[in-house]
Amino acid sequence: MMHEVVVVDIGGTHARFAIASIGADGAIALDTPETLHTADHASFQTAWQHFRELRGGSLPQAVSMAIAGPVGSPGNLNPVIRFTNNPWIIRPALINEKLEVERFTLVNDFAAVAHAVARADDSQFLHLAGPDQPLGSEGTISVIGPGTGLGVAHLYRSGSDYRVQATEGGHIDFAPLDSIEDAILARLRSRHNRVSVERVVAGPAIVDIYEALAAMEGRSVPELDAITIWGLGTSGEDSLAAAAVDRFCLSLGSAAGDLALAQGGFAGVVIAGGLGYRIRDTLLASGFAARFKAKGRFESLMANIPVKLIVHPQPGLFGAAAAFASEHA
Repeated sequence: MMHEVVVVDIGGTHARFAIASIGADGAIALDTPETLHTADHASFQTAWQHFRELRGGSLPQAVSMAIAGPVGSPGNLNPVIRFTNNPWIIRPALINEKLEVERFTLVNDFAAVAHAVARADDSQFLHLAGPDQPLGSEGTISVIGPGTGLGVAHLYRSGSDYRVQATEGGHIDFAPLDSIEDAILARLRSRHNRVSVERVVAGPAIVDIYEALAAMEGRSVPELDAITIWGLGTSGEDSLAAAAVDRFCLSLGSAAGDLALAQGGFAGVVIAGGLGYRIRDTLLASGFAARFKAKGRFESLMANIPVKLIVHPQPGLFGAAAAFASEHA
């Protein structure tokens, strides 16, 4: 029997909606997503109503939402869910009434990505490092996503069964490995009491990396935003920006290796998120793989972990559907 569910991936800037079909065998298919700007809607309910209008005035009576923020556990949801970068709030106790649905699932956005990793087929992954083999069917897989921040989750697989755990692993301490990273840390420490890894391994961090490298060389550079630096660096148009991008890739490799060690992610590591996909060619040509496995006495262990990039076009929506299927199986 086929089930349909509205799936939503809500971030600070955009809310993506789609209708997912979930087959009796667990296979998931998405229709064409709609992307709405959160700033254009006073609340999630009005955005929901807009999507319903786009779909002809009626929707399935089930919804699964991937939310950029803590939601609690399936049996113990937060009474009020707030978003980090938009003013919407969601009260789980009112979802059935306000959205006119019978069943719902709420999941952290990066937990949703981990659900997507668990259910995506091998064709949805690009090989980055380690042995060129599929992710393991047994054990823990670490999922890491550099974006506006650094999302971290992991999943434990046992054959066809799996469990997902969202974490706040992006907020562990940044650990420099050489004098250049010492300089980046010193720059960040002048503004922050504590420097977490996402201060270096996230999209906006490229500005601090770029400016730290310029200061090391005694160069005066114009103030550039992150998008500009990423563009100059990945194109090779600016050598200092290119060095900053390469340094980002090195630090991402180190952080991914640290998290795999901490989580026991020996069945595989997956890099997720739009930034990872946009710089995939740069990652492959960089020192990411060397840094990932550079863990001293555990180098041979790290070298045997397959590291992948998920290339599914909508992992948040796909993962929201997978989370719904798991909760309401």
